[in-house]
Amino acid sequence: MAVEKYTIGGTVAETETFEAFADIPQNRVLLAEKLTANTPVKPEIVEGLTTIEQVFEHFKPKIEIDFETEEGASKKEALQFANLGEFGIKGITAQSAFLGDLTMKKEQYQKMIRQLKTNKLLKQAISDPAAKEGLLNALHALIRELEENR
Repeated sequence: MAVEKYTIGGTVAETETFEAFADIPQNRVLLAEKLTANTPVKPEIVEGLTTIEQVFEHFKPKIEIDFETEEGASKKEALQFANLGEFGIKGITAQSAFLGDLTMKKEQYQKMIRQLKTNKLLKQAISDPAAKEGLLNALHALIRELEENR
């Protein structure tokens, strides 16, 4: 053991070494993630999985999610993941009928907002009470006709 010299005002910072853990080489990735909804009773060590695709194929991650509808009811859907891309908005929405409907509604509302902001004739019709009432009556008639022809 080497003798160390200390001076007044200095602090000693002892270095800790753990030889049991080796650094992961820079060209490697360690994936440590819970890929199932239920915690396993006994942890499983899986060797030989060298790609992300193999990990997804082995564990087949899936989850059941409860969505709340506009009426406050609960709607349960199961989502499954086969690659990292399916964790994004597009991947999850593509699997879920509920989220697909919400996305469609959102796009329709955005189109309506654009029309309200840019369509001068529509702005004039909304600002005039008589024209607004006529427009609302026409829309209600159109809705009834669509519902009758389902």
